[in-house]
Amino acid sequence: MKSLILPPLSTLYGAITSVRSSLYQRGAFRSSKLGRPVISVGNITTGGTGKTPLVEFVARALAAEGKKVCILTRGYGRKNANERVLVSDGTTVFSSPADAGDEPFLLASNLVGVAAVVSDANRFAAGQGAIKHLGTECFVLDDGFQHLQLARDLDIVTIDATNPWGGGELLPYGRLRENMSGLRRAHCFVITRCDQIADVDSIRQKLAELSGDRPIFVSRMVTKRITPLTGQTSDIQMEPIAAFCGIGNPESFFKHLQQNGRQTVFQKSFPDHHKYTQSDIDRLTEDAKQAGARSLITTAKDAVKITKLQLSVTFYSLEIDVEIENKEEFHRLLRSSLDS
Repeated sequence: MKSLILPPLSTLYGAITSVRSSLYQRGAFRSSKLGRPVISVGNITTGGTGKTPLVEFVARALAAEGKKVCILTRGYGRKNANERVLVSDGTTVFSSPADAGDEPFLLASNLVGVAAVVSDANRFAAGQGAIKHLGTECFVLDDGFQHLQLARDLDIVTIDATNPWGGGELLPYGRLRENMSGLRRAHCFVITRCDQIADVDSIRQKLAELSGDRPIFVSRMVTKRITPLTGQTSDIQMEPIAAFCGIGNPESFFKHLQQNGRQTVFQKSFPDHHKYTQSDIDRLTEDAKQAGARSLITTAKDAVKITKLQLSVTFYSLEIDVEIENKEEFHRLLRSSLDS
């Protein structure tokens, strides 16, 4: 049954976001500048768009240019949203998934020796602290497209090819965070999961119309590695396996497994950023066994939240990378933002 309450709320939400954006464009509200290059990676819809692997990609690219990089993130779903948490100084991971947020913790763990990570709702204050205490030379603003309080030198927006326009409706009725006219603020776009759909050209065409022909890059998710979370291992290629996750787009995870030749006999999705309990794991294990699975697989984002729980069978973590077509041009855009 269609909701009668949510559409009016979406209309109100759209009016508020449009006014807010207009006030920034007119200069009534001012964006704060950190005095260091800031590259934002964000999206226009809620749910998983493949943004986190791209944040890691950008951080690695900037570090390869010899820059001292820091990722600024809100750290959604963490224990204390009002606390500033130094997740990593680029050398050591200091925090936990509960304190940092699952995605910041995953980024920090993957980017040891590459980039620092700070979780703070006040990204400007966090950036000032990173400049003072870490000597940061450039920033990656995670999930920053709507965070207009902080000025940025390059605005990258991810578009999930499997659900590019969030159903065409604003929150809370749909998944759009703002009117699609806001895409004109972006400097470039990365369409993610292009390997999971048949027609990318129609998305590119509509995106070009909406954005005023900003640069558009297409990408796909590729398996980086599959890591066992327990000491027990088996032949994951040959055995029946169960899959579970708590991410914004669970179907993309299940489809990725299928496209990579891993047929699952059981699938379970939880809400995004789900905090797993021992009872969750016990129930998953039992359900997987009853379905004929001998092991379970989940995303790297979920895996960081279950490593301290008791795992009675083999659990695997799937780690992915983003592969961008015409990545030389994408790198050129990143380098040009360092000079602005």
